[in-house]
Amino acid sequence: MLIQLLRGHLGRYSGQIAALVALQLVSTLGMLYLPTLNADIIDHGVITGDTDYILRIGAIMLAVSVVQLGSAGVAVLFGARTAMAVGRDMRAAVFDRVQAFSAREVGSFGAPSLITRATNDVQQVQMLVLLSFTLMVSAPIMCLGGIILAVNQDARLSLLLVGIVPVLLAVVALIVRRMRPLGRGMQERLDTVNRILREQLTGLRVIRAFVRDDHERRRFDVANVDLTDVSLRFGRLMALMFPLVLTVVNFSTVAVLWFGSHRIDSGEMQIGALTAFLSYLMQILVSVMMATFMFMMIPRAEVCAERIQEVMSTESSLVPPASPVRALHGHGRLELRDVGFRYPGAEVPVLCDVDLVAGPGRTTAVIGSTGSGKTTLLGLIPRIAEATEGSVLVDGVDVREIDPALLARTVGIVPQRPYLFTGTIASNLRYGNPDATDEELWRALEIAQARQFVEAMPDGLDSPIAQGGTNVSGGQRQRLAIARVLVHRPEIYLFDDSFSALDYATDARLRAALAQETAEATVVIVAQRVSTIRDADQIIVLEGGEVVGRGTHHQLMADNQTYREIVLSQLTEQEAA
Repeated sequence: MLIQLLRGHLGRYSGQIAALVALQLVSTLGMLYLPTLNADIIDHGVITGDTDYILRIGAIMLAVSVVQLGSAGVAVLFGARTAMAVGRDMRAAVFDRVQAFSAREVGSFGAPSLITRATNDVQQVQMLVLLSFTLMVSAPIMCLGGIILAVNQDARLSLLLVGIVPVLLAVVALIVRRMRPLGRGMQERLDTVNRILREQLTGLRVIRAFVRDDHERRRFDVANVDLTDVSLRFGRLMALMFPLVLTVVNFSTVAVLWFGSHRIDSGEMQIGALTAFLSYLMQILVSVMMATFMFMMIPRAEVCAERIQEVMSTESSLVPPASPVRALHGHGRLELRDVGFRYPGAEVPVLCDVDLVAGPGRTTAVIGSTGSGKTTLLGLIPRIAEATEGSVLVDGVDVREIDPALLARTVGIVPQRPYLFTGTIASNLRYGNPDATDEELWRALEIAQARQFVEAMPDGLDSPIAQGGTNVSGGQRQRLAIARVLVHRPEIYLFDDSFSALDYATDARLRAALAQETAEATVVIVAQRVSTIRDADQIIVLEGGEVVGRGTHHQLMADNQTYREIVLSQLTEQEAA
C-alpha cells in the first residue's frame, strides 16, 4: 500500500528524483574513493617517506571531498523539496476526496480520524520520503560499493562480512517485524485521543452543566495512558535497535583488527590496506544502520499509508452526473416522489414513501417529533445525502442529473446547527455570494433581524467571527446564517429549524420580513415550534419517517391526531384555534 501511494505521487517529480539519485551516486562514490586514497598515502607515502606523493594524493582527496560534500548538499536540498511537495500533494488529495464525501462517508470515518489522516498520517509518510531521499538512496550504493572495495583490499579478510551482514540483517528484521503492529496501534490510539479531545472541547458547556469534569478527565486519562503504553513499547524497540546494531559493529571491528593484525604480521597485508578495510567495514555497517533507521520508520509509515489510501479509495455515495443538466427551465418547483432513505446496514429506513410538492410563492412546512426524519428529508434536496429510493426533482429534473454548481445556486439551506467560519461577518455573508455589495449585505441583515446587533459591534461588517461563531449567541448565529442564504438569493429556500433560538417577537418579525423577500421563491421550513409554521400554505406531518398528515393548520387540527398532539403540547386549545 505504501509503494502504491508513493508511486501515484512521485511520478510527477521524476526529473528531480533522477537528479537526486545522480547526485547521491556522485557523493557516495566520492566517499568510497577516499579510504583507497588514504591507504595509498600510508603505504606509498608515509611508510616510504615520499612527501611529494603525500601532497599530490592529499590534493586529490581534498578535491574529491569538495565534490562529495557539494553533491550531498544539493541532493539533500532536492530531497527535502521533493518530500515536502509530495506531502503537500497528499494533503491536498485527501482534502479534495473528503470534500467530495457525503455525510454518510464523513460519519463512517469520523471527523477526528479524517483530521489525523490528513495531518499526522501524511506527515509520517512525508518523513519517510525525506529520509529515503537523504539516506536510503545512498545506503545500498555505499553497502555494495564498500563490499566490492573491501574485497579488493583483501579477499580473505572479506569473508568476515559473510557472517557479519546476515546477523545484522536478522536483528533488524526481527525488530521491524514486531514494530509494525505497534505502529498501527499508535495511529488508532491517536485517533481516539483526538476524538475525545474534540468531544470535550465541543461539549464543554454540557460537561460543566452536569459537573462531569472528573468523568471526562478519566476518559481522557484512559485514552492518553493507552497511547503512551503503545508508544513506549514502540520506543523501546526503536531504542533497542541501535545498541544491538552497534554491538554487532564493535564485534566486527575487533574481529577485523584481530585477523588483520595476524595477516600484517605474516606479510600478507599492508597497514594501509587494513586501514582502508576498516573504513569500508564501517561504511558498510553505517549503510546498514542507515537502512535500519529507515526500517524503523517503515512500519508506522506503512500503516499511515494504508489509512490514507483507505480514504482515497472510498467512493462518495454522491456520484456526479455523467451528462449534467446545466440549465433549469422553471422557478424552483420542488417535488419528492416516493422518497426513501436508509443508512447502510440499518434494519429500519429513516424515510419511507415520502411525497411532497412545493411550488414558487408558497411556504411548505414539515413538522414531527424528534427523530421522525425531518432534517434527513431536507438534506436530500441539496444532495447532502442521497435518496436510496424514489427521486427528488427540481423543476422536473432529478437532482442526481443536475450540475452540482447549478443545484447549489438553485437551493439554499440554513442548517439546523448554523456554522460560521473564522473571518468577519462580511466574509461569512459573502460565502453565499462573493460579489455581493455592502448594501446587499446590510439589506440581508435587516431582513434577518440582525442589522441592529451588527451595527452595535465596533467594526460593523468587519467585526471578527471566531471558529464556529462561538463569539456570538445562538440566536445571532441563526440570524447571520439566514442572512447568508438571503445574500445567496436561491430559488428554493430550506430552513431546518432555523428559528428555534429566537424569541417569539424576533421570530414573528423575521418571518414577516422573510415572507416579502421570498414571495416568488419556494420555501420549505422544518420546525419544532408550532407558531413558526401555523401560517404555512401546506404542512407535512412526519412520524417514523412516513407522512401521516398533509394540509393547513386548521385542516390538520380537525382531522390529524398526531399534529393535534404536537400543537396542544405547546399551545392551549384557544391559542391553537
